[in-house]
Amino acid sequence: MLKKRDFTDCHPLYELITHPDVFPFVRQKVDSYEEYVFVTKQTMEAEESGHLISRTITDEWENPIGTISLFDVQDSAGFLGTWLGKPYHGKGYNAMAKEAFFNELFFELNIETVFMRIRKKNLRSIGAAEKLPYAVKANESRKYMYDAINENGDIFDLYEIPKDLYTLHILRQQQDDDSQHLLEA
Repeated sequence: MLKKRDFTDCHPLYELITHPDVFPFVRQKVDSYEEYVFVTKQTMEAEESGHLISRTITDEWENPIGTISLFDVQDSAGFLGTWLGKPYHGKGYNAMAKEAFFNELFFELNIETVFMRIRKKNLRSIGAAEKLPYAVKANESRKYMYDAINENGDIFDLYEIPKDLYTLHILRQQQDDDSQHLLEA
């Protein structure tokens, strides 16, 4: 489902990122395949230096279908950026990738907070964020950050995923799974 970024995935990912339903919403915009390879190299170097965490999202056959990253990492927090190729929209890959990524971030890499900066016109992403039981709209509670990401106009909503809410969600899921197994026994 997730793997470390590498150059072997560049060609299929470049083909997916250039789709007009995907390209406007990606953080790292590129104009050519060569530029995508260069940006991937920069991403891998930034991960080595601790400035970001990035993974390739794969399907069940380990074909690359998108990326998920935590950008601007500092003070155990960062901003989530994720995209999937158009053929994979609406098939559950985003939710599975987020869960795997959040498990790694919170339980292996000691991240405490994940922020999501979502364009107000990106209704698909806002809808997905608001379905997450552990995400909190933070336009008011993190007003200083909300104002900073909107310094060029009222463009983004801000969401926050704190480790404690995510952990509570995971514990509730496990409890529900355990209860279901008892009922089936």
